[in-house]
Amino acid sequence: MVTLTLIDDPDGAQRRLFDDWVEVLAADGRHVFGADHTSWSADELRELGRSTDRPRISWAAVTDDGTVVGAAGLVMPQHDNRTQGVVIVVVHPDHRRHGVGTLLLEHTEAVAREHGRTLLLTQTQWPVDGRDESGEEFAAPHGYAGAQTVLRSSLSLPADRARLEAASSRTGDGADGYVMQTCWDGIPEEWLAGRAELSRRMSTDIPFGDLQLEEESWDEVRVRAEYQRIAAMGRRAVDTFAVHEASGELVGYTQVQVPRGALVAFQQDTLVMREHRGHRVGLRMKAASTLALMAESPTTTSVRTWNADDNAPMLAVNHAVGYVHDAMMREWQKEAP
Repeated sequence: MVTLTLIDDPDGAQRRLFDDWVEVLAADGRHVFGADHTSWSADELRELGRSTDRPRISWAAVTDDGTVVGAAGLVMPQHDNRTQGVVIVVVHPDHRRHGVGTLLLEHTEAVAREHGRTLLLTQTQWPVDGRDESGEEFAAPHGYAGAQTVLRSSLSLPADRARLEAASSRTGDGADGYVMQTCWDGIPEEWLAGRAELSRRMSTDIPFGDLQLEEESWDEVRVRAEYQRIAAMGRRAVDTFAVHEASGELVGYTQVQVPRGALVAFQQDTLVMREHRGHRVGLRMKAASTLALMAESPTTTSVRTWNADDNAPMLAVNHAVGYVHDAMMREWQKEAP
């Protein structure tokens, strides 16, 4: 028999239970990607669970002998998209085809409805030469519709320095008028407002396929809290900004996060405001960011990034930097009754 257990004390009495919950996610990653898998650490997920911006509820599916065979979660944005709920449902590969996933999903969806979350989102991933088993065999039969297809790409480090230096150069058509500035582990106070505007524009200026997403609300307080959360997770952040020289405004940014002790770094947002595109700004930012990462974190062996399959300009930038497409991800959504 399987019992669903609410995890509300992951730092204390339920620490071991939460660690086993995280191990289910890691086991799923190994099942899909083998040794090439990456997953959040337990400590990183504990810190994310403390967020008041995006609070989450977690449940473990536990057998009578105490084995955690499934993990579920519900993430609920608070600043915006307040009818949205991000659903996480994973069953350990050794315990599938016994109804555990359906049990977890139905419970999570019911709690989402209780909280007024009527638009449910989830993700699936698979190797580039494989197929989307979780999506086709679980998400779709449970009423979720594919809303966006995303390509995962990886860059091996150290990358070609000469190639990156040429890409980050101010020379070339339209390259003048913008300067690249890189920061580690936070940004100057006077940039917080500009960074907030860039984060807001991330919700309006990039492709989202059929995803039903609202414009996000960002201010200096939220930006500052985000950097504090990254540090509390034990991650370093390298941000490269494009500064418009004529106005002094921040018009683009890219961020990479480096988990403590990890060999793989993770690309976060990359944006160039619509009105400043066509000047090689995106390529220069990504190249400058990679050079900074190589210099400051020489133990990092690769960077992974995710881009919508119809975001041709950013995919071209990644290809120019040296990224190679190696996996797929799909965003699914469901309107709850």
